[in-house]
Amino acid sequence: MYVAVKGGERAIDNAHAWLAEERRGDVTVAELTVPQIREQLALAVNRVMTEGSLYDPDLAALAIKQSRGDLIEAIFLIRAYRTTLPRIGHSHPVETGKMACDRRVSATFKDVPGGQVLGPTFDYTHRLLDFKLMAEGEVPEAVEADPRIEPTPHVTSFLNKEGLIQTEAESGETPPDLTREPLELPANRALRLQALTRGDEGFILSMAYSTQRGYGNSHAFVGELRIGKVAVEMDIPELGFAIEIGEVELTECETVNKFAGSKVEPPQFTRGYGLTFGQTERKAISMALVDRSLRSKELGVEVSNSPAHDEEFVLYHCDNIQATGFLEHIKLPHYVDFQSEMELVRKMRAEIASASAEERTKEAAE
Repeated sequence: MYVAVKGGERAIDNAHAWLAEERRGDVTVAELTVPQIREQLALAVNRVMTEGSLYDPDLAALAIKQSRGDLIEAIFLIRAYRTTLPRIGHSHPVETGKMACDRRVSATFKDVPGGQVLGPTFDYTHRLLDFKLMAEGEVPEAVEADPRIEPTPHVTSFLNKEGLIQTEAESGETPPDLTREPLELPANRALRLQALTRGDEGFILSMAYSTQRGYGNSHAFVGELRIGKVAVEMDIPELGFAIEIGEVELTECETVNKFAGSKVEPPQFTRGYGLTFGQTERKAISMALVDRSLRSKELGVEVSNSPAHDEEFVLYHCDNIQATGFLEHIKLPHYVDFQSEMELVRKMRAEIASASAEERTKEAAE
């Protein structure tokens, strides 16, 4: 149990004041604004929205500012705020085939309808520090680039025409909501994907990397990676039909994996899937690899002892807020617990010392 400490409230107030001072930093340097974070640290904002389960770039930018750039703390703030919001309804599933793509690449087909669109990416940079960015007033060259507006069919649909890839059947059931219901195992695929989306990017990346290194027996190709905006539609009871209420930017990844077949499925390709807010392609690709690994049982594939094959291990340990809470609670007062363990260690040492003394006395007598 935690115990009250005299003067604790005053110490906490001072800690909060000191935190605010540290967050502001040198007052002679211009304060970082929420619009600056939203526009210039967009990838951090996108991660906070994805793992916080709330699409709002302004609030995500505010959380990053408040947390001094600690993204996990920012995600915690967003999730806590999300719990205060009323739910007024459900949107229709978004049509990613109608996405206005800023980026769309495929590692499986060179020539695809709609073409390869490289978009804004670090893929072809040299990873050298650009000291020009330290100059104030830096303005990039204008680039004439418009997103692809017309519908862009998914690459995997071409494999479907030949029956070479497993068909994704629609269950017709409303998926469970992990933000409102606790995770229960075994989980269906919809619930697993929710957990992976909310999961820590570093953890999901590590699990995905392990499958590529042989701890999962799954070699994947990126069938398609696309980033762009999609319309969000919602039924309005008063109108009796659905209307577009806005748009969101998404990253979608479908991986293609060779599957030798099983007793229940013929040889074919299978899919892994990832969907995230904003431009978060590393997370989406990692998601797709882990999703495919966790599907092994339903595909009739022998499941190894690899961590990425273990649904319980992955889903119970991927959430960074749960992990952080359990990890960081050990820095809080545990005085009573520690005192009891210290007394126990002293008692065990005394018993061992007493037994040793008796043994020495017995040996001396002999």
